[in-house]
Amino acid sequence: MKPNYTKIYHDLLLEEYPEKLKDVKVRELLQKLNTSDEVIKFNEKLFEQSKESLENNQKLRTYDKETMLKILMYQKEHGFSSSYISKKYKISRTTLTKWKRICEEDLQ
Repeated sequence: MKPNYTKIYHDLLLEEYPEKLKDVKVRELLQKLNTSDEVIKFNEKLFEQSKESLENNQKLRTYDKETMLKILMYQKEHGFSSSYISKKYKISRTTLTKWKRICEEDLQ
């Protein structure tokens, strides 16, 4: 069972930032929160964060299998190195290697 991010963000916006809910683009993006990657991007677009909070939040991120596969397929399709992908998505190379072992069958 995974969290209903659409409901969570809707309630948050309703209580804290009701003016943002009036924006059509925000409501459109709110309906498309299916993967953790989409949630992270939505959060970054909606709320400005300091550099310090970005660094702290990176340590607490979790990724679902769909997002892991999306990142790994992107790497495979474009022939990028693990170093490049780790810098782009701010994920350690060790984590990428672990994901490759977990998703080995799905990547084939």
